[in-house]
Amino acid sequence: MRTTIDLDEDIQAAVERLRRQEGLGLSEAVNQLARAGLTREAPRGRRFVQRTARLGLRLDVTSVQDALEQLDGPGAR
Repeated sequence: MRTTIDLDEDIQAAVERLRRQEGLGLSEAVNQLARAGLTREAPRGRRFVQRTARLGLRLDVTSVQDALEQLDGPGAR
């Protein structure tokens, strides 16, 4: 397939570097880099852990109106 694309400078530099190292043509180098990107696994980060803290406040949230009144005080509308 023949198409026209615009490459960012860093991508263009990577393509040129691969072409020089491997003696490849432009299309071959772009295809090789694209395939490498498709098969590469996403980097695994650290596992997210939610930190909690006891605030000493117990709040029943079955009634939103009662919860807001308890937090804001009576008649805070």
